[in-house]
Amino acid sequence: MREFPIPVVAFGPGSHPEADEAEFLPMPRDMEAFSMPSYNLEADPQTLAAACGLIERLCDAMLHVPLHGPGRPRIELMELAPQVVELVNQSLGHGEVSILVREPVTLRIQETVFAGIWRVQELSPQGILQRDAIVAGAIPYAVQQSAELAASNGVKAPPLRDGIMNAPAILNELLDKSRSHQAGQSAHVVNFSLLPVSPEDMEYLFEAFGVGPVTILSRGYGNCRITSTRLAHVWWVQYFNSMDQIILNTIEVVDVPEAAQAAAEDYADSMERLGEWLAAMKAETV
Repeated sequence: MREFPIPVVAFGPGSHPEADEAEFLPMPRDMEAFSMPSYNLEADPQTLAAACGLIERLCDAMLHVPLHGPGRPRIELMELAPQVVELVNQSLGHGEVSILVREPVTLRIQETVFAGIWRVQELSPQGILQRDAIVAGAIPYAVQQSAELAASNGVKAPPLRDGIMNAPAILNELLDKSRSHQAGQSAHVVNFSLLPVSPEDMEYLFEAFGVGPVTILSRGYGNCRITSTRLAHVWWVQYFNSMDQIILNTIEVVDVPEAAQAAAEDYADSMERLGEWLAAMKAETV
């Protein structure tokens, strides 16, 4: 079977992909163990105290809200002084998961070095920053919400062509799983790397499902690219090696694929490490 990568941006009639569209999503070059971020020791006491207060609020909120609970902790940054935001940026760093949401609004989302703590930025149609926040949880709810708002409960089957073998049966299976999916349900996975499918089968399915508004790049489970589709709860999930060659090609029927989310044990570890980091920062204010 020839390689059939899902593009980072939609293509086809009426679309205008731009190669640099997702360049803001920085990906780690190498897998590394967790290391505490560094911050500017020259920060003035007032800036340092303000950053400590913000992180302390975040720690307290995380202790009182479950990982997947409603009302996930959120701290707005737009009204803060630029030097405080810069110090917070240095303190939280960049983690393994980056997300781009294109509709109904444009969101840039970056996990910090503390798993389950996310930086969420909303941009205007002109690319101007409208909102800037820190959000805690398995994944920002806006990711799932945006994918669902842009999806439908059914898709039209493309016309049959020469070379198509199993795609119609796979399409019917996924349509059924999409309609019966319940929130919180475990993923139903179709692994194309293990199925007898032709290039024409893959093209048929891609034409049927298309590309939704959410693109996720994750290094937590190797190089993983996750793209929402136009069918509710259905995601393309692909894994690549270091040469950017596809090694696992799947579709998952799920709220949001697990590879993009912070695990409970990682979230608990983040709370502990963030508390340690807060203590180290507070020591500088003494």
